[in-house]
Amino acid sequence: MTDPATDPATATDPATATITVDGANPIGPVNRRLFGGFVEHMGRGVYGGLYDPAHPAADADGFRADVIELVRELGMTVFRYPGGNFVSGYRWEDGVGPRASRPRRLNLAWHSTETNAVGLHEFADWVERVDGELMLATNLGTRGVLEATDLLEYARIPHGTERAEQRRRNGREEPFDVRMWCLGNELDGPWQLGQLTADEYGSLAARTAKAMRMIEPDLELVACGSSGPLMPTFGEWERTVLRHAYDDVDVISAHFYAEPTGDDLASFLASGAVMDAYLGAVIEHADAVRDERGSAKTLAISVDEWNVWYQSRMAATLPTGDDWPEAPALSEDEYTTADAVVVGDLLITMLGRADRVTTACLAQVVNVIAPIAAPADGPARRRTTFHPFSLTSRHARGTSLATTVDGPVSVTSLHGEVPAISAAAVRGETGGVVVLLVNRLPEGAVETTIDLRGELGRGLGGLRVLEAVTMSAGDSVEDATAGHGDAAPPRPNPTARAEGDGVHLTLPAASWSMVRVGR
Repeated sequence: MTDPATDPATATDPATATITVDGANPIGPVNRRLFGGFVEHMGRGVYGGLYDPAHPAADADGFRADVIELVRELGMTVFRYPGGNFVSGYRWEDGVGPRASRPRRLNLAWHSTETNAVGLHEFADWVERVDGELMLATNLGTRGVLEATDLLEYARIPHGTERAEQRRRNGREEPFDVRMWCLGNELDGPWQLGQLTADEYGSLAARTAKAMRMIEPDLELVACGSSGPLMPTFGEWERTVLRHAYDDVDVISAHFYAEPTGDDLASFLASGAVMDAYLGAVIEHADAVRDERGSAKTLAISVDEWNVWYQSRMAATLPTGDDWPEAPALSEDEYTTADAVVVGDLLITMLGRADRVTTACLAQVVNVIAPIAAPADGPARRRTTFHPFSLTSRHARGTSLATTVDGPVSVTSLHGEVPAISAAAVRGETGGVVVLLVNRLPEGAVETTIDLRGELGRGLGGLRVLEAVTMSAGDSVEDATAGHGDAAPPRPNPTARAEGDGVHLTLPAASWSMVRVGR
């Protein structure tokens, strides 16, 4: 009997792909804000995550030093705070001043009790500890213009006014270093306190932005885009809001969450292609309003919430009825390696649009849909999604380069055909190129060539592989160390080798890879 694997009549050649890196046509600089995080008063994200005075790793101010260490390793840069859904019911005044006099409130967004032990001052101190930048959101759900201008006065005016002197009495002599402000959160969503129509929100955002600029003209202001691509008003929301507020804002937000559907791995692995189409549509809608108005200004995009999130599991963990606990465990799912591959792919997608996507905030940082788990009875640890984020943040510094992929397609039940290989390339600040790749095929490796001829002319020279690592869902679909220790990091990829003007390597099925090349 003939072995089908060796019979020429039945054997199939392995799939192949060629990725061409075009150094002569850069997409744009990679903004360091692309590697931001999102911290919301949700579950154990703040209390029990960032802040836990009873934990052995807590410092003198109650912050977990083990979490700080991992956030610094993660390479997060800008932090959006305090929400999220939470901000639409938040009174920022509750979180300043002596802790003993701060009120306890109902957190209506997450059916829990907010102690207000952590507020603006504490969070700003934490951000400074991790060498980050503070990005604040204002409550346009249940409050409005006056709340936003009061908060801005409190945060930014050096001295001499009621709010500035209040800040100084509360222990902060100098203003907070915050330049970027979000004008509300997801106000198109029926789940949002104070949900608004596009006309209502656009008018409010424009009035709030004008008032804030009377205090500080050069703020960077972010208008709420749709809560996601599946919103029935997506597109029309963006156009209506921007017809009101285009001249008053600098950025429009986009939120994107991916979630597996049953055993349909192929559709889940296509999430990067779905996100790319979504971002393209956001840009199209924003630019259409620009052109209508004849404006010379082009808006940037802030993907200020994104991640893999098992939202379908939320209902089972959310408190109900008369139960209003402090910091309940919400959305603390352990991530699979497939989840990490998708997270890496979403980063690739945003790098490919670095000319427009200038800010992105992984939602969230600790415990709640997060790359870091901080158990109450043990040390903080890395989940699987930690690794592609930290490696991309560390090495994708410089200029995003155009890439073209000639390769197979992945056929999915939810999204049709999508490119099986996604790739991004970044020319480093001190030379060299990092190429990030994902094989979206749930089965089947792809023999891949990275063609760097278009980059060699820019002085790369003497090409060699400095590092090549891969993590594949085929190695471990589940996080085998869940609840016990760090998720395994990507493994060295021994197939990567320099060949002439490029690099050849094998990309396993359902995998994320990073290749660094230089002299």
